[in-house]
Amino acid sequence: MSKYTSELNTARKAAGEAAEIIRDFQSSNSFSVNFKGKNDLVTDADLQSEKKIILVLKRAFPDDHILAEESSEELVLPEGRTWLIDPIDGTTNFAHGFPVYCVSIGLWENRQPKMGLVLEVSRDEYFTALAGEGAYLDGKPISVSKLEDPSASLIGTGFPYNDMSLVDNYLAFFRMLIHNTQGIRRAGAAAYDLCCVAAGRLDGFYEYSLNPWDVGAAALIVKEAGGLITDWKGEQDWLFGKRIIAGNPTVHSFLLDNIREQFTESELVLSRQS
Repeated sequence: MSKYTSELNTARKAAGEAAEIIRDFQSSNSFSVNFKGKNDLVTDADLQSEKKIILVLKRAFPDDHILAEESSEELVLPEGRTWLIDPIDGTTNFAHGFPVYCVSIGLWENRQPKMGLVLEVSRDEYFTALAGEGAYLDGKPISVSKLEDPSASLIGTGFPYNDMSLVDNYLAFFRMLIHNTQGIRRAGAAAYDLCCVAAGRLDGFYEYSLNPWDVGAAALIVKEAGGLITDWKGEQDWLFGKRIIAGNPTVHSFLLDNIREQFTESELVLSRQS
């Protein structure tokens, strides 16, 4: 048994119970929607599912740290063990009754990812990974695509909803991809997009303005599926750096090279003063 099997089983239990809460809210259509910021939604389902996840995790691992979207005030990853929780990645989709919204739970230890679980609620798909143990979809091994021709690739992305600082260059880059790939998809949930890269459904993915709980679980799943994860400079500041590229090795290189050409040096990294 792997060192983190117990943690994965607990995360699966937490995600399953959270998903039941989410489905109950969705079927009853009786949830309130509030705004944390411009176009940044939070619903009753987010709050209640996060409480349930934290309760399950804390019962099993009371000494662990928690970094959760709706209840954590500081964006820090301390030494030791930290759970990264997004109770609903794709809240806007959920609020509109649009499929693709996920429960994302990742475990990091000493600032390294050790376990990742993403449950896509509407399809009941469990994507999982343990460090060094491979990636799985519903218990079956998955891997990134073998595609070597970027012009035949399918790329995932997301559009910024509250940070418009890079939008002009972002749209110019999007236009380049329209002409040089087979297609672009925008599901509205970064955790799911990353899992689609891991499963070979997408060949690559890029986005900016993401938070640690959006990517902290799914990025490990991509890496364990044989994919590459970097920031926009090709380095490793993707968890807190708000810029991420994922893909099979060929498509990751294609995205990275073109992002470096499209964006200025200062746009490739997050300004820590902003």
